[in-house]
Amino acid sequence: MRHRVSGRKLSRPTGHRMLMLRSMATDLIKHESIRTTEAKAKEVRKLAEKMITLGKKGSLHHRRQALTIITEENVVRKIFEDLASRYESRPGGYTRVTKLGERKGDAASMAMVELIP
Repeated sequence: MRHRVSGRKLSRPTGHRMLMLRSMATDLIKHESIRTTEAKAKEVRKLAEKMITLGKKGSLHHRRQALTIITEENVVRKIFEDLASRYESRPGGYTRVTKLGERKGDAASMAMVELIP
């Protein structure tokens, strides 16, 4: 039984999966939009929203927590300076997942994840 077990394994070992999601979250915040499969999009959305929430809290402790996930310092700076002020009055839901249809090669369902302006 899978009671209270969250997250998708995405057919990858734990280390590969975590590093992939970290780099996707970094790219999402850096470029404010990425195109990926639907399952990966739903997983990276969770991580990105947590990082923006840390940015809104704004303390040194929260900055260091964000640095453990986000792989580039300039992206963490963007979270704490730009995105925190952009979303200060918003209680959550900083990202949008839009379905794009199927990929031509393997018919995987594709989606676009973007930060809400």
